[in-house]
Amino acid sequence: MTRPASLVTGMKRLAAAGALLGLAAVGTIAVPKPANAWWSHGYGWCCGVGIYVPPVVIAPPAVYAPAPAYYAPAPAYFAPPLRAWIPAHWQGGYWVPGHWS
Repeated sequence: MTRPASLVTGMKRLAAAGALLGLAAVGTIAVPKPANAWWSHGYGWCCGVGIYVPPVVIAPPAVYAPAPAYYAPAPAYFAPPLRAWIPAHWQGGYWVPGHWS
């Protein structure tokens, strides 16, 4: 199934516009700002009035848990029990077809 060329061109333009808008948004967020409190003096979002959204901070976690002192060994392998094939037979006056035990 093929699509018309105009639809493909439109989709490419829409994808390019979305990518450009995304880069602009990331660039706007990543712009360096003064180290003043973000909730006052107009450094927060939306008109500098009140607390709205804190700035995005990308940082490692505050505490790293230490590695365990002992690693338990891997569990031993236990093969599943072998199952025997029981051929068809008569049992108590009934025919029992072949089956696995």
